[in-house]
Amino acid sequence: MKKNNFKPLEKHLGYIFKDKQLLTTALTHKTYAFEAQTPVEYNDRLEFLGDSILNLVITEKLYKSNKYFSEGELTRRRAQNVNNNVLADIAEKLSIGSYLLLGKGEQKQEGAKNRTNLANTLEALIGALYLDSDLDTVKNFILSKMYPKEFEF
Repeated sequence: MKKNNFKPLEKHLGYIFKDKQLLTTALTHKTYAFEAQTPVEYNDRLEFLGDSILNLVITEKLYKSNKYFSEGELTRRRAQNVNNNVLADIAEKLSIGSYLLLGKGEQKQEGAKNRTNLANTLEALIGALYLDSDLDTVKNFILSKMYPKEFEF
């Protein structure tokens, strides 16, 4: 599979990016960027943005669906739903690893299967999706593709 053919991933995500560079950046690991001949942006900043958006969406969902829970219980449940293990599992289901752009050393260490890389890339994709669309589109993606209706909050 060609690394820059992201059409199957977009289909899997249920979203076609208008700005393909945002998608490429979301999938670019810093090791790939550091080895590039010319400067390449990598996904750390998008991960930062996506993490905040994911927390906002999950916090709102928990707040609205658990009227009698204390702040502490809501915080515990949010942490339970957005930790790296959960995000890595979701990233695996979305086949994100096969689209990761990794440096040679990271490829040799099977970085596309690294759970931290997968979780971070999923957060970066959320950030890219937000910048390419709007909050409602991102909420829909998070609640339908990442956390299906049968998911327990």
